[in-house]
Amino acid sequence: MGYEVLVLNSDYEPLNICNVRRAINLVLRGKVEVIHERHLSLHSKSHSYRSPSVIRLTNYVRRPRPQLKLSRKSILARDNYTCQYCGYSGVDLTVDHIVPKHSHGPTSWENLVCCCRKCNSKKGGKSSAQSGMHPKTLPRKPRYVPFISLTKFVSATENEEWRDYLPVFTTPDREFARS
Repeated sequence: MGYEVLVLNSDYEPLNICNVRRAINLVLRGKVEVIHERHLSLHSKSHSYRSPSVIRLTNYVRRPRPQLKLSRKSILARDNYTCQYCGYSGVDLTVDHIVPKHSHGPTSWENLVCCCRKCNSKKGGKSSAQSGMHPKTLPRKPRYVPFISLTKFVSATENEEWRDYLPVFTTPDREFARS
């Protein structure tokens, strides 16, 4: 039961991603309706259920607009887990300051990029101008802030069933959702 389920508000706005156990619990309590199911059955002692993929709340939930927090995970998700200097996409990624902290470079969306360890070591404590290494895309704060975390939102765009319910937003180098 390790599957994830997209939770929509009653107006079809994505709110959260929960595990299938929580989704089944919400279905049984009548709090949600199932929009899409997986081709997988879940069995209890006396019942059999189809595994939900997308559920929608029956009552509207008012939530304040979330604030996008600057974090390592958010920077990696924004840059699609790809080194902005060499294009490497793998597990050994770090965050690099374009203008180093010791040169009074801010810790901001516009000064941080995803970077592999090799490029980070090569660039060292130098600025992009000094090292001759420039990011492939100009870093900036994402304009769209999803209710779900940015990392979960980016991974959710990989699920074909969920794309119809995820808003489209673009960055200079790529489009998220419905691609």
